Amino acid sequence: MDGTRVDDRDWSALTLGEQIRQIEVEGYLLLPNLLSPNQIARLKAETAKLETSAVDYSVHQRGRSNIQFLGGAITELAAHPATLSFLRRLLGDEVVLMSYGYARSEPGHPGISLHTDGQPYGSQIFGYEGSVPVMVRVLYYLDNLTPEISPFRVVPRSHLCMHADANPYKRYESHPEEVMVPAKAGSAVMINHRVFHGNYPNTGDRPREMLAIAYRPAWASPIKDVPPWDEAGLTKLPDSVRPLYADRNTRHWDFHGGNKPPNMASEAPGMNPSRWID
Repeated sequence: MDGTRVDDRDWSALTLGEQIRQIEVEGYLLLPNLLSPNQIARLKAETAKLETSAVDYSVHQRGRSNIQFLGGAITELAAHPATLSFLRRLLGDEVVLMSYGYARSEPGHPGISLHTDGQPYGSQIFGYEGSVPVMVRVLYYLDNLTPEISPFRVVPRSHLCMHADANPYKRYESHPEEVMVPAKAGSAVMINHRVFHGNYPNTGDRPREMLAIAYRPAWASPIKDVPPWDEAGLTKLPDSVRPLYADRNTRHWDFHGGNKPPNMASEAPGMNPSRWID
């Protein structure tokens, strides 16, 4: 990691417009201090009970997918007010939750290769969930990310690249212009799902826990249907969370739209060029 650029700026100083610009242009954004010590403690008490499995490349990287219906603080986190407020400014009012998982990087974890979570034609790893054209993954960290404890890493602006090197199906061991992003427990990193990212090895003496939730705007559906939410699970969701669990295949589109459809709008604040100076 010698010579790696570290992005340890004061993230709390960014305005809303600067936050939007950061994730749209650079592909990642850190939102600090989202979770209180009490919330972190509640979440850790629940994650400690999870049955996990190791990934194929290391016994020191463990996780569990589909944790959205477990209840308690884990389920409530999906509707974190500050996170949703920002996502609705970024994506629009109608936000659809697509996936929810848990990951733990233990001492000895070799690091996650640089990759994207968005594959436009689907993939064995991500199924067709990754085929959506727009998605934001929110990574809530329950432990401090230090240089030794699997900090987040990213290749800024890689989601904007048209070159074949940015083929979203590629993976990289490292990149000379990758950036390390340390974070305090209770912070969240948001990423454009098409940006190349991963994490560094855990060479420390403690694990690092993370909860990852993926959201998209309602218009941006997968190219093929993905499995619907479990109906029994939906009935158990609290009212604050339930609206996020719309049909995961929801799609707002108009294949037969004409050049001059009736009642066209003359403003669209969400795509104002001035949105970055809010």
